[in-house]
Amino acid sequence: MHHPPHAASHRRRPAGRATAVLCARSAARSALLLGLAYLLSGCATYEAYRKCGLHGCPGDAPLAAGVRSAIAQHPALGPPNQVYVTSINGVVYLSGEVATELQRSIAECVATQAQGVHRVVDTISITYEGR
Repeated sequence: MHHPPHAASHRRRPAGRATAVLCARSAARSALLLGLAYLLSGCATYEAYRKCGLHGCPGDAPLAAGVRSAIAQHPALGPPNQVYVTSINGVVYLSGEVATELQRSIAECVATQAQGVHRVVDTISITYEGR
């Protein structure tokens, strides 16, 4: 005797064009969120510029130097990796290239733990095709 399967067991993933549409919507949503994050960080930078002027806020240079020094204490972040540090109004911006996601996480963690850091914006890329 054959029993019809439940409706839930017949659910299938969308095929072909439907999958492409779902992927495109997901990609568009991700791009929108990334764009908003970029704009908001730009707004924060502009506000710091308005507050502190062209040469930055007091304490920005020593804060960035302290984070650079802390990052230099981690051999995994040394050459051929390149991590650049800037600071604007207590917000530390990390950029550059490292070989692995772990190295990127280490740099962000080190920067977050530095004294005086209010927030860290990490734009380090993992494009280096190292040793």
